Amino acid sequence: MGSKKRESSSKQESALENGEDKQKLNVISENADVEPSKKRMKKEKKKKDIELPEVENVNDAHATPASSNAHRAPLNSMERKKHRKLKDKVRHSGEGQKIDSGAEKMEVESKNDGNESGGTSSSGGGLLPKFHIGVFKELAAVDASVREAAAKTLAVELRQVQNAYDKLENKDEVEDKSKLEAEKDDGLNNCAPSVRYAVRRLIRGVSSSREVRFLISIADEFIEFYACARQGFALGLTMLVATVRSIKLESLLKLITSLLEVSSSMKGQEVKDCLLGRLFAYGALARSGKLTEEWKSDNNCVLIKEFTKCLIDLAAKKRYLQEPAVAILLEIVGKLPEEALLEHILEASGLQEWLEGATEAGNPDALLLALKIQEKVSIDHKFNKLLPSPFSKSALFAADYLSTISSCLKESTFCQPRVHSVWPVLISYLLPDVIQDADSASGPISSKKHKKSRKSSSADEDMEKNLVSFCEIIIQGSLLTSSHDRKKLALDVLLLLLPKLPASYVHVILSYKVVQGLMDILSTKDSWLYKVAQHFLKELSEWVVNDDTRRVEVIMALQKHSNGKFDCITRSKTVKGLMSDFKTEPGCILFIESLVTMFLDEDQSSEEPSDQSQTTDDNSEIGSIEDKDAAGTLGTAEFLKSWVVESLPAVQKHLKLEQEAAKFRVEKEVLKFLAVQGLFSSSLGTEVTSFELQETFRWPKSAIPSALSHMCIEQLQLLLSNAQKGEGPHAVASGVEAKDLGSYFMRFLGILYNIPSVSLSRALNSDDEKAFKKLQAMESQLSKEERKCSTTSDASKIHALRYLLIQLLLQIILRPGEFFEAASEVVMCCKKAFASSDLESSGEDEPEEDGAPELMDVLVDTMLSLLPQSSAPLRSAIEQVFKCFCKDITDDGLHRMLRVVKKDLKPARHHNSDSDDDDAEDDLLGLEEAEESDEAETGETADSDQQTDESEAVVGVDAVTAELPDASDDESDEGMDDDAMFRMDTYLARIFREKKNQAGGETAHSQLVLFKLRVLSLLELYLHENPGKSKSPLDIVDAGKPQVIKIFSNLAQAFINPQTTEGSEQLGQRIWGIIQKKILKAKEYPKGETVSVAILEPLLEKYLKLAAKPFKRKKSASNPSKKKQSASWSRHRLINSLARSSTFWILKIIDASNFSEFELQKVCDILQHILVDYFDSKKSQMKCEFLKEIFRRRPWIGKQLFGFLLEKCSCAKSQFRQVEALDLVTEVLKSHSSATEKTSEQFLKSHVPKLSNLIKHLVTNMPDKQARRAGVRKFCGKVFQMLATFKLSSSFVDALEEDGCAACQSQLGDTYLALKKQV
Repeated sequence: MGSKKRESSSKQESALENGEDKQKLNVISENADVEPSKKRMKKEKKKKDIELPEVENVNDAHATPASSNAHRAPLNSMERKKHRKLKDKVRHSGEGQKIDSGAEKMEVESKNDGNESGGTSSSGGGLLPKFHIGVFKELAAVDASVREAAAKTLAVELRQVQNAYDKLENKDEVEDKSKLEAEKDDGLNNCAPSVRYAVRRLIRGVSSSREVRFLISIADEFIEFYACARQGFALGLTMLVATVRSIKLESLLKLITSLLEVSSSMKGQEVKDCLLGRLFAYGALARSGKLTEEWKSDNNCVLIKEFTKCLIDLAAKKRYLQEPAVAILLEIVGKLPEEALLEHILEASGLQEWLEGATEAGNPDALLLALKIQEKVSIDHKFNKLLPSPFSKSALFAADYLSTISSCLKESTFCQPRVHSVWPVLISYLLPDVIQDADSASGPISSKKHKKSRKSSSADEDMEKNLVSFCEIIIQGSLLTSSHDRKKLALDVLLLLLPKLPASYVHVILSYKVVQGLMDILSTKDSWLYKVAQHFLKELSEWVVNDDTRRVEVIMALQKHSNGKFDCITRSKTVKGLMSDFKTEPGCILFIESLVTMFLDEDQSSEEPSDQSQTTDDNSEIGSIEDKDAAGTLGTAEFLKSWVVESLPAVQKHLKLEQEAAKFRVEKEVLKFLAVQGLFSSSLGTEVTSFELQETFRWPKSAIPSALSHMCIEQLQLLLSNAQKGEGPHAVASGVEAKDLGSYFMRFLGILYNIPSVSLSRALNSDDEKAFKKLQAMESQLSKEERKCSTTSDASKIHALRYLLIQLLLQIILRPGEFFEAASEVVMCCKKAFASSDLESSGEDEPEEDGAPELMDVLVDTMLSLLPQSSAPLRSAIEQVFKCFCKDITDDGLHRMLRVVKKDLKPARHHNSDSDDDDAEDDLLGLEEAEESDEAETGETADSDQQTDESEAVVGVDAVTAELPDASDDESDEGMDDDAMFRMDTYLARIFREKKNQAGGETAHSQLVLFKLRVLSLLELYLHENPGKSKSPLDIVDAGKPQVIKIFSNLAQAFINPQTTEGSEQLGQRIWGIIQKKILKAKEYPKGETVSVAILEPLLEKYLKLAAKPFKRKKSASNPSKKKQSASWSRHRLINSLARSSTFWILKIIDASNFSEFELQKVCDILQHILVDYFDSKKSQMKCEFLKEIFRRRPWIGKQLFGFLLEKCSCAKSQFRQVEALDLVTEVLKSHSSATEKTSEQFLKSHVPKLSNLIKHLVTNMPDKQARRAGVRKFCGKVFQMLATFKLSSSFVDALEEDGCAACQSQLGDTYLALKKQV
């Protein structure tokens, strides 16, 4: 249409007039469409070639391009379309161009007169104030502030012009001088020419595209910028109409219709621009307040009806005009009084018909208009079916009515991604602002009493009823069951509900269908809605950040409708994250109460079964369902309860409370639930009241499955174990039972156990019941003794023993018939450990015999017998006891622990059962590198036990299922004979018997590996608590033998022996880690008088030989695979590294001990023997760098062996070894050059003859290879330099004799001559 071109022409002339450099600017403007097509882009590209003529003749500017292009031949279809469109624009421009032309001429004349600056207009030859036309350009600026300033300037200047025009007596004289060719019947006769021009230009401007791109050619360079014309011109029209009273509303409506008329020749973007222009023009009128003023001046004014009719007609033309047209109409509705709405808006032509067809057509904007009008007036019959009659909130959200308007609401998706305006209006009716966040009125946490008081209100009940109806019919029934767009809309509407939603209504919006829909979407990342659902969960998580009541309700809803598997199915950590953010005690207590209610109330389970797979939650430690025996027996209905059981301990684990008392109260609540549901059952109903505890305990109506009760006991063990670890180094010495969870548990257990109507969930046999009572009694006595303790160490020991007794008590209930013997032995150890105390002795205990084993041996043996079949909490309790008592461990107990580690996983074919440990240590030198027995990893059944002690670097495993072997006939609970000391050997024999009977032997193999790993954890604790400890020389047995050296020797032997770690890479890595971190690299190491050189000598010799041991392949492996060969070579290098590190460590111990010269000479003899093999044997793989490092760290060894080195270098069989060994000689000389000058001189002088003999031999028998000859010359140069330093050149030359001097001069040349000159 012509209006856009005229607008661009005015912008071009403004650019010309305001240019400071006065260059000629060729301006090419093109409209950047909102949705440009390929044809449009081609058309814009061609427009760049059209030159615009001079600004004085606008009509020629439209005609010239068309006429010039008409001479082109032949014309293609695109060019013909272009010419037709240009002609249409010229034809439709009409009188508007005359106004533009007149304005332009007026501006040119004013410039010629010199009275005004460029870009201004003065209609009336100085009679009227100036009006700057350049503001039209600023109205199209991208910056909103620039547009606003231009609109204000436009309004102010034109108001001044109009005021001056109104004061003129002869207005015809001004119009004649203006030379404007505007229509006389446009209704603006009372307006100044500039105002009339501005009105028409602003109306045409609002039809411009949203972004107008200008290409300005300056010196053949194009500068591109964007402008926002439609918004700026609409703002200017608004302010102008509101400011200048002379502008009549009727005239504006006619001008909008005439100037922005859609003709039949218009297509595509042109039609859209005209329609949007009319929309913006009507919006400008609405915001100007002109309609309100017209009604106030004349209540019978028909312009409001006409305006309403225009908007309704416009809304009916295109779907995208419908919502903004209603928004403009609502602008008027908000400003007019009720009388005007009734007589003008509602009586407008076409409105009632438009409203009546809304439900059938699915028109959400009609519903929005009806609701907004209903807020101001109480008229029901005017809206027919669109609103309920009589109107009320309950009627608005009635099921029948919601079903009627569901089509309207479903069609509101056309404005996505934005949410339609009708939804916030409905939500304001549904959830009034008055009750917003009523749950948080008294703080972040609300109690259940508050909820009950709220629900007692009828208004709250009606609101909940309305919310349920809305969610069921609209959200679940209409949107979630429809297309992806409507599913997204459903989630967006739920997010709109959140800010006003009370926490008690969370379960309404997070219903079964909503949660299932989220799970379906999030289970597939390729889904279009995946990011939408993620955003929903993110907003939901942010909504609950500062309110634990909301957090609890959200967690309960998500897990209830997913059977506790929301995180698993969605592959997210939503629930885990929500559960880990509890920071207050009231929030945790509320969550625990909700979990308990969910567990006990069977009606809480989801009414509809989940169609998702019954997989467990592997992504979340919180609420995960482990793959245990229970998983096979639990049905779908029990998964939710199992999640409750596993989530309760996790609450206090992630809770970070500054006050220990608050944390303890949370732990007590969890403990009571787990103990009641796991350990006890009621014979009289589902409720039992304890008057002593003043509490009522409940059980589910249906009996708890055994797998679920097992889970409760396991979580109870875990809770107590974590409580013990979190007590700190000494919370035990305080003796305050109020903060001791173990003491509280035993008291709680005793009270419930004595209630007649309550019994243990599992009946115990006589042996278990006897052990159960013994454990109860001993724990009670130890608890009293702990409070009496004056020393921290004794209190720690008693505290650790108490928790071990508690864990054993739970194990007896959990696995009947397996732990009563170990429990009796631990009780006996407790009595012997604190024999001097007031602990009661059982009459059944036999008196201690003279040959009875030591207490620590019995305790170690008992703990070893428990380790193979212990759970993670029981292992943790064992480790705590061992940590407290390990300083008193005997060599015998330590030996049995090491024997477990050294036990072969796969015995050798020619294994001699009669061989002792010494023979086994000697055998390590003859071990061949075995191939990997199997490419597969060990068949470990590791679980996800993350609660083991930090000192244990291995993953925890499932409890061993094999039973303990029966005790011999000679054994009894009261006394222990020698057979009891070797229960561990009996258990190992049982493992291998099972290995023969089972296919593949995977179970027995994995059990032994786990047993070794658990014993290694104890050894690591021992080394941590006893770094570098040695037995006192006063001990009769193994006097002077350091225990750390013994552990090192056995662990190294276990690592080197391939049968020890067969098929378990983890076991080998664990042994290697302990040797490296806890022994070889530890700050403390054995030293002093307690270390005997007799122990270190054989170890040093073995590891030196091991360092020189060559790599051997197994003879049977004729063609091993690359993988096995690489593994064998890697293992060889690892063992070689261990041998070198061990040698350095042993030499460090020797160096730090005060050994005699005779003992040190023995050490040097061992190294000398190794050097003999190094020089004489080709099989020796000893590295020269390793020997150099020994001499560098221990110079006294090099000093003792220097003469021997010189002799062996002179007579070495291998020329390669001879030259390589020269570095050893150089290293010894270097280490002694740093000593005192006199000592170094004496040392070197004593070896001058041997040095001269060596150099004479080297230069006489010079190597053939150039690199070796260079090495010899380098060595001789260093020796000559040192001899010259200590002035021993003369004696050296004399020792060379005549033939040696000739050889040196021949081979060494200037180097030797320089030395000879110093003689």
